[in-house]
Amino acid sequence: MAELATIARPYAEALFKAVQADAAGGVADQVNLLAAVVADPKLREIADNPKVGAEQVFELITSVAAEVGASARNLLRLVIENGRLPALGHIAAQYQALVNARSGVFDAQITSAYPIDAAQLADVIASLERRFARKLNATVNVDSALIGGIRVVVGDEVLDTSVKARLEQMKAALTA
Repeated sequence: MAELATIARPYAEALFKAVQADAAGGVADQVNLLAAVVADPKLREIADNPKVGAEQVFELITSVAAEVGASARNLLRLVIENGRLPALGHIAAQYQALVNARSGVFDAQITSAYPIDAAQLADVIASLERRFARKLNATVNVDSALIGGIRVVVGDEVLDTSVKARLEQMKAALTA
C-alpha cells in the first residue's frame, strides 16, 4: 500500500496549500467524509465500471456527500479525472496529518484492556500530553488480549504499560 500513500502525498500537500489556515479543519472533515463515501464497496463497483463516466461518478459521490465545500469538491473532481479514487482515503489521512502538524496536535492511538470512561480518559490524555510533551488527539480501542493496562502509539513512539507486555519482558528475561 506504499504506492497509494506515495500517490496521495502530492494531493494532500496541494490541498493543504490551497486551503486557508482557518478552514483547514473543516476541509479535513469534508475530505474524511468523501473518503468514507468512496470506501463503500457498492459505490466503488459503480466508480470502477468503465461504462460510467467521470462526471457521473462525481455527481454520485457529491449527491451522497452534499455538504462538502468547494475545496473538497475540487479535490474529488481532480482525483476522479486522474483515476486516483482508490487513494482518497490516504489523501484524507495525509491531509489530516498536515493539519495536525500545523496546529501542534498529534494523533494518539490508545489501546486499553477495558473500556475507559470519559473522566478516566481525560486524566489519561492529560498524563500522556505531559509525557509526550505535545497536544494529543486520542482514539481509543479496546483489546482484551492486553489483560490490563494500556498501549499508546503517538507517531513512531510507543508506550506499552500493558500486563501482556510486562509478561513478555519477564518471559524474555527468564529464557535469556
